[in-house]
Amino acid sequence: MPLPAAARLDHRYVWHPFTQMQDWLRTEPIVLVSGRGAVLRDAHGREYLDANASIWTNLHGHQHPRLNAALRAQLGRVAHTSALGFASEPASQLAAQLVRAAQTPRATRFRGQPRLRKVFFSDNGSTALEVALKLAFEFARRTRGLTHPRFLSLQGAYHGDTVGAVSLGHIDLFHAAYSKLLFRTSPVMAPYCYRCPFNRARADRAEARTYRKCGWECVGKVEQSFDLAARRRQPIAAFAVEPHIQGAAGLIAQPEGWLQRTAAIARHHGALLIADEVMTGFGRTGGSSLFASHHEQVQPDLLCLAKGLTGGYLPMAATLTTQAIFDAFLGDYAEFKTFFHGHSFTGNPLGAAVALASLAELRRPEGLAHRRRLEQHLTRELATLWSHPHVGDLRQTGLIAGIELVQDWTTRQPFPLAARVGIRVCEAMARRGVLTRPIGNVIVLMPPYCTTLRQASRMVSALAESLEEVLPHHRGR
Repeated sequence: MPLPAAARLDHRYVWHPFTQMQDWLRTEPIVLVSGRGAVLRDAHGREYLDANASIWTNLHGHQHPRLNAALRAQLGRVAHTSALGFASEPASQLAAQLVRAAQTPRATRFRGQPRLRKVFFSDNGSTALEVALKLAFEFARRTRGLTHPRFLSLQGAYHGDTVGAVSLGHIDLFHAAYSKLLFRTSPVMAPYCYRCPFNRARADRAEARTYRKCGWECVGKVEQSFDLAARRRQPIAAFAVEPHIQGAAGLIAQPEGWLQRTAAIARHHGALLIADEVMTGFGRTGGSSLFASHHEQVQPDLLCLAKGLTGGYLPMAATLTTQAIFDAFLGDYAEFKTFFHGHSFTGNPLGAAVALASLAELRRPEGLAHRRRLEQHLTRELATLWSHPHVGDLRQTGLIAGIELVQDWTTRQPFPLAARVGIRVCEAMARRGVLTRPIGNVIVLMPPYCTTLRQASRMVSALAESLEEVLPHHRGR
């Protein structure tokens, strides 16, 4: 079968992200041309289930009628106006709704914590973190007198690919090559229960990741980092964290209570809390809260949003912050206290309009009820994978699931990355009509919210069949 024209052009001209192009050029790429709901179609007419929500962005499915209508209505007005010197109706309305969404219906839960009141728009998750970093850096200099503000983030952290965001990251495979470009940040132990060296009792596999047989040593490591920085008179300006679950680290779910404890430590030391909710925001982590931080009654000083902000339709991001941080940049023009940062497409009206429609969808009671049913169904379906000898851990938080593949479940020995096990399993899933992308040896399932229970079952069954194809010699345990 001849290559579609788009595939030929792709091979000739396009450089893909996070892709070894030598491998890419050997095979025909899947050229996606249309979609509806949780289904995508390629140039040959084949259908696929979108099992990772188009790299974690698509909330409500493709060709959603109400999101399409909002986009068309805004196109009839204006596609883009500059935020440098002008205001925009959709962006102003979106900022107001994001601030309201970032508060809790029961304000007493956040007593004594900051309130998010201001929104700075940008265009993707990396830039949302860049904004937060710059604000935290300058706020610490202006209000705490720190000459060299320092940042703390988790081992395995990934916060984006711009230089500041990469500086916060601690994944050598992604970041080591750029080390001479970066400013130094301090890593601290992440709460990776499955591979925790302090877990004193081996977890029975049936307990999944619900176990925690330890003394919160991971929290102690965070406290030690703050104490050490204080003793050296190099206090930490801000602690950056993906709340509830670390994404690119391998979908590492944090045990209940970890975020609340570590946030309290940061606040005790006068540090700002930066919540990277680029992936976890907008209901992904389950329950009725739109933001993962709120599951543990934690309100960050800086809240970074992107990906699902527009329902996966357009690139747009937002950094929410407090009145105190905003006020630190106020002054007479001649004082030059302005926040000198911006983007050409800041507050884009098209993105803002579709984001408003997405927020309206998230508030629909029937949508929330379906998400709960889908989450429970996915939990039941994933449990069937425990019988496979190469499934080491199943981690699910809301509608985010990570299946960690290992050489031997009894020893938790990982596969070498060079073996491309995760990639091969996902390629086998694509042949069965299910699209997703692995994180190393962790298979990701993150379906759009419109996914039916039957479609969710197909996603899991395709994964089970692909495991048998790539990692045969199935045996009971």
